[in-house]
Amino acid sequence: MSSRVYADMNRLARGLRDVLPLGRGNVELWANLFVIAWAVAFMLWQGVGFAITVGTVFAIWAILAVSLNLIVGFTGLLSVGHVGFFGIGAYAMAILTSNPAYEQLRTEAIPTFALPFFAALPVSIILAGLVAVVVGVVFNRFRDDIFVLVSFGFAIITFNVFLNWRSLTRGAFGIHEIPRPAIGGWVFDGELEFMLLALVFLAIVMLVAWFIVTSSFGRVLTAIREDEQAIEVFGYRSTHYKLAVWVVSAMMAGLAGGLFSSWTSFIDPNSFILLESILLVAIVILGGLATIWGSLLGAMVFVLLEEGMRFLPFVPTEYTGQARQIVLGILLVLLMLFRPQGLVGRYKL
Repeated sequence: MSSRVYADMNRLARGLRDVLPLGRGNVELWANLFVIAWAVAFMLWQGVGFAITVGTVFAIWAILAVSLNLIVGFTGLLSVGHVGFFGIGAYAMAILTSNPAYEQLRTEAIPTFALPFFAALPVSIILAGLVAVVVGVVFNRFRDDIFVLVSFGFAIITFNVFLNWRSLTRGAFGIHEIPRPAIGGWVFDGELEFMLLALVFLAIVMLVAWFIVTSSFGRVLTAIREDEQAIEVFGYRSTHYKLAVWVVSAMMAGLAGGLFSSWTSFIDPNSFILLESILLVAIVILGGLATIWGSLLGAMVFVLLEEGMRFLPFVPTEYTGQARQIVLGILLVLLMLFRPQGLVGRYKL
């Protein structure tokens, strides 16, 4: 009897020795559990209203992160100009939906159309895509470090257009009183309604991204990432594939921009500075390259970090923004040292 108990204990000990290393080594599992638990605890602590606001911010940033991951993670093109398409979508939504009666009270009137949200949103998405076609034809000539530089230039150009084309964007004064979405007499003026709408659009973007990356088109993108010259040997025109995913990604960013301007009801060029694009790249790297779930995880970490640091008693309010950037920078350095592929990523940058 004692020998049987001893044998059972040995088997149990061997099982624990096999399971524990798997648990310790599964960084992705622990990262998911930690972020989700952190999010739930933070929401419960701050209350329902705050949780709804965080959910809306998360949905918008997650759309941006998923769209950029198609470029950076799956195709291997490091772009820091994605904020330009985000701004194009936002300004298109603001101009198309602004009320002419309100604009006539401004010292600098701009063109207005008073279109409903759901009529202006497709225009915003298509406009971002058209700009991406023009820009992408030029960008396809560059690779690697040069591509990063030209995308940097695109971000600078779009910011200056938003700032200086005052007859269209009102420059530094920004555009006010951007209306909320409405269907008939039902206006999405409540925070909960808008969050649900943003989450629906996020689900659509995730579905489109999943369809792309799991198709033969997505496999070609991954092959381009690994060796672009090799894929061309097999007859694939890599420039066509890169241009296509570039346009799709830009249209997703335009969608996020339309949601952003309608939610905030006010935009100005400072919402689309280069720093925002760098933060977006950081989110993608943080969550993980070439994984849709990683984009969601990175966006959630960023939003929790951005909102959570406002409640730290030892950080003065006027230094909260700088503290966020410092903490995010430290997280990226630690990731590059110990986990270059991000929390749940498949590839290294």
